[in-house]
Amino acid sequence: MADNPRGAMFRVIVPNQHSRVTNAELFFDLVFVFAVTQLSHTLLHQFTPLGAVQVTVLFLAVWWVWVYTTWVTNWLNPDLTPVRLLLFVLMLGGLLLSTSIPTAFEGRGLWFAGTYAAMQVGRTAFWLLATPRRRTAVRHNAIRILTWLSCSAVLWILGGFAEHETRMWLWIAALAIEYVAPALRFWTPGLGFSSMEAWSVEGGHMAERCAGFIIIALGEAIVVDGATFADLTWTLENVAAFISALVGSIAMWWIYFHKGAEAGADMISKSEESGRVARIAYTYLHMPIVGGIILTAVADELVLKHPSGHSDLKTIVSSVGGPALFLVGTILFKYVIRNFLQLSHGIGIVAFAITAYFAREMSPLVLSIVTTAIMIVVAAWESISLRSSGEEE
Repeated sequence: MADNPRGAMFRVIVPNQHSRVTNAELFFDLVFVFAVTQLSHTLLHQFTPLGAVQVTVLFLAVWWVWVYTTWVTNWLNPDLTPVRLLLFVLMLGGLLLSTSIPTAFEGRGLWFAGTYAAMQVGRTAFWLLATPRRRTAVRHNAIRILTWLSCSAVLWILGGFAEHETRMWLWIAALAIEYVAPALRFWTPGLGFSSMEAWSVEGGHMAERCAGFIIIALGEAIVVDGATFADLTWTLENVAAFISALVGSIAMWWIYFHKGAEAGADMISKSEESGRVARIAYTYLHMPIVGGIILTAVADELVLKHPSGHSDLKTIVSSVGGPALFLVGTILFKYVIRNFLQLSHGIGIVAFAITAYFAREMSPLVLSIVTTAIMIVVAAWESISLRSSGEEE
């Protein structure tokens, strides 16, 4: 590793060869299975406009700490002991972060904020220290990011000490700083803007990591469905709801993974602007995809427990909004990688809007079946259209 021109703790990049996802990275991801569960359960029990905003803030924080770590492990080599130890320390932080989620806006706000800030700042500082002095552009990038994250960390900590709405607004401001920073190319006084060339990533690794998080979200939804169903007295209605939930998850998997994920990995691997593609398609546009899966998991649990009667507002919002948000994310993601909008996804989004209008007249079970049917149609339509265009074999 001492001969690695990128630095002793960096991955060795071999032209035309995909950097593998390491076991240490997959082990690190296990913490975020728990985080996704905590987010969906918190939304389920706090399904009000204010609760939805608060859970969105927490979700954006969880996603951001995970995806920033993914960028760093795209550059650093997790097979090396120091980088592995970094991931294990971040696992501890992630576990504290996840445990704090249900009461982050109550008694454990400082725990959540302090842990989040420490993870973001600490990981970036490690990356800076691991970068050889001769790699000036990379070091300057690390300094830029460290500067921005240190500024937002102040707001996170202040929010941890504050209460109620003040905490929420301080954390929203902190997230705004962090989410705007990449779009501004982390402009920093004295260093200016970062160049896109300095943000090059190994595209196959980035694509595989983000696809792995989609599996985490879908897996959590299936686990929740199974656990909820196991505790119920089985009737024809909740058996049908259980089947609908599983088929809906399969349809989501198909829409994302059947050719889409593969096309994304191929496109970013060949792109001369891999950093830009990673920022737009994977860092930003995977958020609505994951968010849609989490919201759908909430809907599945609501329908399993109360399949009959008229659908209430939270059942409608989650049942229709979850898959619709998922389709918004996937249509934009596929637009970036294919340079055209998938008609099937657009029609699916329109179908969900129409379904929302009539949803109050449906029982939760019927609503679940309708939304699942829409997702099946979208998945089948896309597969047929890709076969016609020659992409499907």
